Amino acid sequence: MNHAKKPGVIVEIRGDEAANEMFTMVRERIIKPLVDVDIQSFDLSLANRDATADAITVQAAAAVKEHRVAVKCSTITPTAAQVASFGLSQRWKSPNATLRKALDGVIFREPIVLESVPRIVPGWKAPIVVARHANADQYQATDFKVPGAGSLTLSFTPADGSGPIVREVTTFGADGGVALGMYNNTDSIRAFARACFRQALRLKLPLYFSTKHTVLKEYDGVFVEAFQGIYQGEFAQLFAEAGLSYEHRLIDDMVAFAIKSPGGFMWALKNYDGDVQADIVAQGFGSPGLMASVLAGEDGETCLFEAAHGTVARHYKRLVQGEELRANPVATIAAWSRALEHRGTLDSNAELVQAAEAIDAAVRGTVADGVMTADLAGLAGGHPVGTAQFIDAVAGKLGMTGAGR
Repeated sequence: MNHAKKPGVIVEIRGDEAANEMFTMVRERIIKPLVDVDIQSFDLSLANRDATADAITVQAAAAVKEHRVAVKCSTITPTAAQVASFGLSQRWKSPNATLRKALDGVIFREPIVLESVPRIVPGWKAPIVVARHANADQYQATDFKVPGAGSLTLSFTPADGSGPIVREVTTFGADGGVALGMYNNTDSIRAFARACFRQALRLKLPLYFSTKHTVLKEYDGVFVEAFQGIYQGEFAQLFAEAGLSYEHRLIDDMVAFAIKSPGGFMWALKNYDGDVQADIVAQGFGSPGLMASVLAGEDGETCLFEAAHGTVARHYKRLVQGEELRANPVATIAAWSRALEHRGTLDSNAELVQAAEAIDAAVRGTVADGVMTADLAGLAGGHPVGTAQFIDAVAGKLGMTGAGR
C-alpha cells in the first residue's frame, strides 16, 4: 500500500510493561510503514513520570488539547507497595485521571467484534459502546462502620449562610451497621450527557441511559432530568436528522434488553453501573482483550484512544524472564487505527481513513485465517502465536511482510 498523504499530528503517549512493548511493535511494524504521520511522543512510563515530577503528564495533556487526536499506551498507577519497589519519590496519581480532567472528558468503551471469535452472548452482532460517568458516587463517597445504637443524619450547609438542609436517615439498634454518604455534581452530569449525545452522533448509534430513578427519586432523578433536558434542547433535531433515537430505561429493564438485543447501541451509565456493565459487555463479546477505549473531550472533537486492558503485568514478568511475549495486541492495533481514522476525519483526509480501515480489515482477516493469540485461540480454535508473530501477520496482510523488524 502506498503511504497516505501527510496528515496532522497524532500525539503518542507511551506507557509501561507488556502494553508498551505491544504499543511500540504496532507503531514500528504497522503504522510507520503504512502512513507518513507526524507523531509527537510523550513518555509516560512510571520511571519518567517520577523523573519529571509528573510534569510530563501535564505536557502530554496540553499536546492532546492542541492536536485533538492521541493514542495512549496503558500506564501503571502505583500502589503503596510499588512506591517502595520502584523507588519512587512519591505515589503518583493516575495519568488517566489527569488527562480526563484536562480534557473534561468521558471514557467510552467499545468491543472489537471479530466474526471468527465466538461470543458468549451469541446474539450480539454489533458493538455495544459503554459510556461510564467516572465521577463521584460510590468512588468518592464517605463510608464507615456504625459501632452501636444511635441516629444517622445527612446535612447540607449552604455557602450563602442560609439554613441547612437536614434529613434523618435511620436509627440504629445496639448492633449498629454501616453508613454511606455519596454525591455528584450537576455540571459534571450535564457534561457527561453532552459527551454521550455527541459521541452517539459520531458513531451513528442510538443512545440509551439507564438508572434506578424509581428508587433514588431525587439522586437519579437529577441525572434523568439532565439527559432529557439537554436532549430536547440541544440534540433532538440532530438525532432526528441522523435517524437516531434517545431513551431512558430503568437499569433492570435495560440489562434484560441488552442481553436480548443484537447490539448496535450506546449505553450510558452512572459510575458504579458503568464499571460493572463494561466488564460484562467485554466478556460477552468474547474477551476483555477485545475492548477499545476512547476518552472523548468536552469539545466533541478531541479524542484519546487506548486499549482498555491494563499494562499486562503477568505477560511482562514472563518477558523479563526471557519468554516470548504472547499478549493479545488486537486492542492496541485498534487504538492506533482509530486514532488514524479520527485524524483523517478531522483533516478530511480520505486516504488516512482508508488506511485505518485497511488495518482493521487486516486484523479481521488474520484472525479469520486462524492466526491469533492464545486467549482467542481458546475460544475460536485457531493456531496460537506470540504477539510479534500476530503483528507481523497483520503487517503481511497489508503488504508489509518483514516491515519494522
